Amino acid sequence: MDKKTEDFYIRLKEELANNTLWPSEYLYKFIVPADVEKVNKVENAFDKMGAVITTKHSKTGKYTSISVSVQMKDPQSVINKYQELSGIEGIISL
Repeated sequence: MDKKTEDFYIRLKEELANNTLWPSEYLYKFIVPADVEKVNKVENAFDKMGAVITTKHSKTGKYTSISVSVQMKDPQSVINKYQELSGIEGIISL
């Protein structure tokens, strides 16, 4: 992990710890290339977590936006999920 990414996660963890009561509902937003396999990887990462997942295709059909609302136990679990999904080629976390 590069320094910029590491700093981002440190800031995110501090912000989540200071501004949210845990456990809490967290909304993840991702954009992935419109590839069924990549969309499935994101959806499967939240399997059996009670997540509400919505997807929307871009006007050009090249990308799919994915919103995931899920109960998370603490800031570190939020970050762990971002890191787990960062391995998906072309994924953008918002």
